[in-house]
Amino acid sequence: MEKNLAPHESMETHEIINFKTVCLLRSKLMQGICFDNDLKRLMEKDVQQSIKDINELLSFYKQSQLLQ
Repeated sequence: MEKNLAPHESMETHEIINFKTVCLLRSKLMQGICFDNDLKRLMEKDVQQSIKDINELLSFYKQSQLLQ
């Protein structure tokens, strides 16, 4: 089974990783100025999910890059 990404797929994966990283940073920074504990918990949940998503995307992206 071929696991290489096409060039446009590599670029799109890279763009998604960048987007998820920006979202992660924004949620983390907003926690510092938020006074609502429920909202802080929701943002922390988003941070943790974003970390998982980014790690999964990175492992997929790195694996596809190594095969090329």
